[in-house]
Amino acid sequence: MFQRSYGTGCFMLYNTGKKPIFSKHGLLTTVAWQLGPKKEPVYALEGSVAVGGSGVKWLRDNLGIIKSASEINDLAAQVEDTAGCHFVPAFSGLFAPYWRSDARGVIVGISHHTNKNHLARAVLESVCFQSGEILHAMNSDTGMTLTGLRVDGGMTQSDLLLQIQADILGIQVERPDNVETTARGAAFAAGIAVGIWEESTVPSQRSTVFQPQVNKAKAEERMKRWKKAVERTFDWLEEEE
Repeated sequence: MFQRSYGTGCFMLYNTGKKPIFSKHGLLTTVAWQLGPKKEPVYALEGSVAVGGSGVKWLRDNLGIIKSASEINDLAAQVEDTAGCHFVPAFSGLFAPYWRSDARGVIVGISHHTNKNHLARAVLESVCFQSGEILHAMNSDTGMTLTGLRVDGGMTQSDLLLQIQADILGIQVERPDNVETTARGAAFAAGIAVGIWEESTVPSQRSTVFQPQVNKAKAEERMKRWKKAVERTFDWLEEEE
């Protein structure tokens, strides 16, 4: 099981235990936690994505397609797919696993059939596809096949987003009742470190689970098309720019 926070940007962490793993696939090695000055640190692999919720903000503030962030779900739910449209939000380059500062955002695969509903869904899917690429990097670095994703952050209030995420990853996605789990966890970790609580006394949370509803072959084909779209963002800026 690994964890991802969906906010303005998105950050995915995989607990690697007390021994750090140094990525060969575009991820970062970080300290996950240390519950006291004399405790051993626990390490994690991290994959960061620059544009998550800020892509929805761009759709609202720059294009005026939606009036509120939640409206994106209503539009996206009116179509079954993006009709071949992909949105790659490389507004200031790409973070993990590419690390391409020369990349810039693209919308590809549009046709006369494309409308605002397809674009809204493509914005949501872009967040999920980027998670898929980080998942693949984590599997490659650890030699393991991860089977579940725990999520938190404001964007996870969208059932549609999390169902798309489960479909693209091909694994279950688990959302806690309290979607601000990162802040909650940091508070409990600080309390444990100074002796206010014991780990065994931290209460668990109820959660909602989203299971994949598409077959593996279809998910892999969708990811292949996404990677083709990502390649269109490369080499957009020249060195002197």
